[in-house]
Amino acid sequence: MKDTEIILFFDGVCNLCNEFVDFSLKYSADDKVKFASLQGETAARLLPSEIVKDLDTVCLYIDGHTYTRSDAVAHLATHLRFPWSLLNWIRIFPRPIRDWGYKFIAKNRYRLFGQKETCRLPTPEERGRLLS
Repeated sequence: MKDTEIILFFDGVCNLCNEFVDFSLKYSADDKVKFASLQGETAARLLPSEIVKDLDTVCLYIDGHTYTRSDAVAHLATHLRFPWSLLNWIRIFPRPIRDWGYKFIAKNRYRLFGQKETCRLPTPEERGRLLS
């Protein structure tokens, strides 16, 4: 039986996005979730071009299905340890409301949190989970 392919795609130069990846690595319930930047080869191979071009969103890829913005965060939460798995409950709010808040933060993330010159490189511990 094939393992489920779960990849969180993120803006590789965004400080907030990189902190979110660090948080997700720290609180993952298992090692199933992999991570890749939207600027990388894996994103170009697996995602539609409109998602790859939209660096204002995280995208969760699960066996060919893509979830963006607040849906990606909610689905990712199911792969985090308690109490962070409870973030899945944000889905009780209508998506337009969730995504409004998400888009506001995403639009201002570079100004509020800064950005890196290049995409992050994995540490030796992260190498198996960060894809190119």
